[in-house]
Amino acid sequence: MAIRRIETVATADSAPLARALNGRITPLSRVAVVLATNLAVAPPATAETMSSALVRAYIGNPDMNQQRAGVRAQDENIPRATSGWRPQASATGQVGYNYQDFRQLGTRLNGSTLPTTIGLSVTQNVFNGNRTLNSVRQAESGVFGAREDLRNTEQNVLQNGATAYMNVLRDTAVLELRRNNITVLEEQLRQTRDRFNVGEVTRTDVAQAESSLANSRSEYFVAQANLQNSIANFRQIIGVEPTRLEPARTIEALLPKNMNSAVALALEEHPAIQAVLHAVDQAELQVKLVEGELAPSVNIVGSVQRATDYQGIRNASLVNGQVVGQISVPIYMGGEVYARVRQAKETLAQTRLQADLQRDSVRATVVSAYGQLDSSKAVIQSAKAAVKAAEIALDGIREEAKVGQRTTFDVLFAQQTLLNTRVSLVTAQRDRVVASYNVMAAIGKLSAANLSLNVAEYDPTVHFEQVKDKWIGLRTPDGR
Repeated sequence: MAIRRIETVATADSAPLARALNGRITPLSRVAVVLATNLAVAPPATAETMSSALVRAYIGNPDMNQQRAGVRAQDENIPRATSGWRPQASATGQVGYNYQDFRQLGTRLNGSTLPTTIGLSVTQNVFNGNRTLNSVRQAESGVFGAREDLRNTEQNVLQNGATAYMNVLRDTAVLELRRNNITVLEEQLRQTRDRFNVGEVTRTDVAQAESSLANSRSEYFVAQANLQNSIANFRQIIGVEPTRLEPARTIEALLPKNMNSAVALALEEHPAIQAVLHAVDQAELQVKLVEGELAPSVNIVGSVQRATDYQGIRNASLVNGQVVGQISVPIYMGGEVYARVRQAKETLAQTRLQADLQRDSVRATVVSAYGQLDSSKAVIQSAKAAVKAAEIALDGIREEAKVGQRTTFDVLFAQQTLLNTRVSLVTAQRDRVVASYNVMAAIGKLSAANLSLNVAEYDPTVHFEQVKDKWIGLRTPDGR
């Protein structure tokens, strides 16, 4: 049974999580967390970076790929709509058996024939209340909206991928902190028992040390479960198991200089807003489409027909060709079309309100994401100071305990305080990186191009150009 090995490699300029673990606990120049259920050691894998993980998500995430397929399906609405400008042709055929017995004034004709008829009809629409034109425009808006939905999906996948990556790093570091804390408390318990044996402390001190150790072990198992959950989420989003994850940096350099600029940019370019604006265009065109059903429809119909054994007469044939103009004027259809016009207008009003709602939602998301980013920066500074102070306090309390000025409880409490501050620092450093990606997504700019990912970008216009003018064919451009 192969082991699953998670490592974070700290470097001099990109190890914020690692620095949380220095001091008395083993430095995290290389943190290796081995899950308890594994039995054998696997060979080391190539280090995974944030960029390489996001590339994997961009290429292989099922949500991304299904959305791309949805855009390609939406492209086909263009040739469907433009078919209204093209002629429609149909062929008919008929064959049967005919027997007749004709008598008149002593004359009798009888016998059987096999009459056949073949025909071809071609219909070209000339005018239909601009329904074809509006259908094409509506299909184009649908394609543009689908592309914006794809951009939004790309943002969500990359944002979730970055979050999953940082969660694994955080939970790996926290698990290592918990494990090292167990080692420290085990040593503390051993020393307390030795002092109890020589009468320096009481049984109460031993019980306190035992209680702290047991609690630390339970926290370790919780941290292990959290890491396993983060690994599962990483696998779901990125597509592979995390192996050796390198520390990641924030992308604050890519963000606007202030929140007001970010809000203005988001309202202008966020794909969710652009998608709903295209939906408004579609709703407006839907009103025109239904209104077009009340307009006259003009067609030119050409047909040709050839019949043999015409009307049951042996060897009689008929060839008939004609070109006619047809006009259809709707007068009254029970009010059904009028109801759909009114319905389409209400849907249009609803879609416009949804656009306003989406703008408010994007604005709130940007403000919230910026607040989280600023908060994480402040928390990091406070946590660093707290870790430094807690380390000094623990060292002092340990020295005072040696001369009887502090109790075992004081030492254990100081140890727990230091652990908590280190965990808080690790969490805050994770939060800062994640918050920077959240802000980038909130303004609508989190994409493979803006992150400079080393990947061939998916171009939805390629398939669009391949199918928009197709008149015939069952196979998709990829050969299916």
